[in-house]
Amino acid sequence: MNIIVKSSISLIFFFLLSSFAWAATGVSAPEIKASSYLLVDFHSGVELAEKNADKQIEPASITKLMTAYVIYKELAKGSISVKDSVLISKKAWKMEGSRMFVEAGKKVNLNKMLHGLIVQSGNDAAVALAEHIAGSEASFVAKMNEEAAALGMKSTQFQNSTGWPAENHYTTARDIVTLTRALIEEFPKYYKLHAIKEYSYNGIKQYNRNKLLWRDETVDGVKTGHTESAGYCLVSSALRNDMRLISVILGAESEKSRADYSQELIEFGFRLFETHKLYDKGSVLADARVWKGTKNTVPAGIVDDFYVTVQKGHYKQLRGLMELNTSLDAPVKRGDIVGTAIIKDGDQVVHEVQLLALDAVDSGGFWTKVTDSVKKLFN
Repeated sequence: MNIIVKSSISLIFFFLLSSFAWAATGVSAPEIKASSYLLVDFHSGVELAEKNADKQIEPASITKLMTAYVIYKELAKGSISVKDSVLISKKAWKMEGSRMFVEAGKKVNLNKMLHGLIVQSGNDAAVALAEHIAGSEASFVAKMNEEAAALGMKSTQFQNSTGWPAENHYTTARDIVTLTRALIEEFPKYYKLHAIKEYSYNGIKQYNRNKLLWRDETVDGVKTGHTESAGYCLVSSALRNDMRLISVILGAESEKSRADYSQELIEFGFRLFETHKLYDKGSVLADARVWKGTKNTVPAGIVDDFYVTVQKGHYKQLRGLMELNTSLDAPVKRGDIVGTAIIKDGDQVVHEVQLLALDAVDSGGFWTKVTDSVKKLFN
């Protein structure tokens, strides 16, 4: 078994960062009377406040975030186009709940349908788009569940594209954040649709139900949801000075309260925390010792940008250290885990990121293997 110990080189260096270990400092999140909620920094993924974040609940029209995500992926692949004409089936036309009021038998431009899905939360738009992409809503839902699994949404299962109440149709606040982060990161062009305040189709003007779009100019999304059984739900995102927060409120008692709670969480996050980018993706943070290889070391670093969210006033207080695998034998493939970068506040670990091999090292020759085997015994 490989034993990971502290590297002897540049063991401890002072990162200009802090932590999310804020609970120990006495900071308390707002009192939110909802079934569950979660506040997360978009860049770092640090959770700043939560209640029942893993509780499986009915998501109502929050479901349409995954509907949109699948559509955006198909647009990116080129399998559909915003210029497509979408045939409206009788099933789509007959959908109850929120609608954009398309007419059965007509063909509607896909871009208009997308606006109807996002801004007007049209159940008719969701079903018609699902059928256009996959032939049937059931086949489209299979794609939704495949994408959920690929994103690591382990507590989510969809039964339809709309969020209409159905048995075994559920998700969690934490899974919703996972989806929202992916949607914003992967599809910034289409994410802009989520900030549109109103949209008219067929002579009917409807307003985005996300009231924070009117209250707070830094809010640029994301999606509302409501059914009698799910209560009032809202996923919000706000961007201030390169710091983005995502708030999820599930099961609030009214349309007003879901907006009020979301605003409270967002203000709490921006008031008490700050986010810093420590390293660009591809940065080398150390050289890991490699045994029995064509090279003695391999650069160890990160493949994604490295952000840390810190409590205000703690930015310069934390320290970081690296733990490198000292029993690393060749061959080493690019992307292999070779250690961990650890961020600490005093004795408490507050953030960790895996260090990956940024290069490959092939196995060495016979003599190298023999000599390194001996050296390794005394290391």
